[in-house]
Amino acid sequence: MDGRRSGHDPDAHFLIMADTPITAEPAPSGLSPRKRRQISLAVQYALFVAVLVAVALLADWPKIAENFFNGPVAAGMFPSLFTVALKNTLIFTLAGYLIGFVLGLVLALMRLSSVMPYRVVALVYIEIFRGLPALIIFLLLGFGLPIAFPGFALPGDIYGTVALALGLVAAAYMAESFRAGIQAVPKGQMEAARSLGMKPGRAMLSIILPQAIRIVIPPLTNELILLFKDSSLVFTLGVTAATTELTKFGSDTTIEQANSTPLIVAGATYLLITIPLGIVVRRLEARQGRKR
Repeated sequence: MDGRRSGHDPDAHFLIMADTPITAEPAPSGLSPRKRRQISLAVQYALFVAVLVAVALLADWPKIAENFFNGPVAAGMFPSLFTVALKNTLIFTLAGYLIGFVLGLVLALMRLSSVMPYRVVALVYIEIFRGLPALIIFLLLGFGLPIAFPGFALPGDIYGTVALALGLVAAAYMAESFRAGIQAVPKGQMEAARSLGMKPGRAMLSIILPQAIRIVIPPLTNELILLFKDSSLVFTLGVTAATTELTKFGSDTTIEQANSTPLIVAGATYLLITIPLGIVVRRLEARQGRKR
């Protein structure tokens, strides 16, 4: 019987089949992503535990206790550890931080100045002192400056030299932090101050800078931590028993006692300062994040 005469198109069936998308049968699924993640974590934990066990079994604990955690040797470091070494370290750090804060703020304002020579001088300074190792700055000030200027001495002797070296390095980093903070203050703040009749300089000092400093408190605190550790470079200038700092004090005591415990004690003293400061930085950053 003719399909056309009966009203049935014989090709329709094939056309319908051609238009129907062909889907493959779903392959039997393996492990779910969650299961694979659990297995991966279990393997990582197992490897971590295996490493700890291996270290515990291979280490010579009596020798470690004698050479790194010797109580009598550690006790012999007191009270000079705090009254001399830590005190000098804090003096070096705070003096250098003060110089870096003031100089960094001036450099930041120069970087934002409309006067091109100011911008160029600030940019050159920042690039040079951010690119040079702090050790080179210490050596140049400690040994190069007396050669270039015979008879010249910085106020405070070793304290002045270390404070200036730390301050010069810190200023380059603080300047960029201050610049970012100033630029983060809405421009409407300056416009509102100018509309009230304030001069640009007064508006910057009274309105913009206080807000900018609050914004950059976390990076400024980080810079304080870095300076506290960089103060250990004072050993390159030669120190006496009265001007020694933590690292030099720990190193000298280690050589004197033929024992590494003083280095552990000195390191722990650094952590007494840096860990609380680090916690403060994280909380300040979290608070600023919530305000945004």
